[in-house]
Amino acid sequence: MIDVNLFFLVIICTLSSILLIALIILVIKLIKTVSKIDKVVDDVTDKSSKLDGIFNLVETTTDALSSVGDKVVGTIYSIFSNAINKKRKNKEEQDYE
Repeated sequence: MIDVNLFFLVIICTLSSILLIALIILVIKLIKTVSKIDKVVDDVTDKSSKLDGIFNLVETTTDALSSVGDKVVGTIYSIFSNAINKKRKNKEEQDYE
C-alpha cells in the first residue's frame, strides 16, 4: 500500500506545478497588457501636447474676458453706488433743514 505522506506530497507537488504554470501565463498576459496600455498612454500624451497651444489660447482669452467683465461690473457698481450715495446725501440734507 502507498504511504499517505508520499501520496499527499505528490498531490501537493502536482498542484504547485499547475499553480506555477498558471501564474507564469498570467504574468505574461499582464506584461502584454501593460505594454499595450503604455502605448495608449504615450499616444494620448502626444496628442494632448499638440493641443497645449489651443488650451493656452483659451485660458488667455478667458482671463481677458474675465478681467473685462470685472471692470464692467465694477463700473456699473460704482455708478449705482454714487447714485445711491447722492440720494442719501440729498435726503440727509433735507432732514437737517
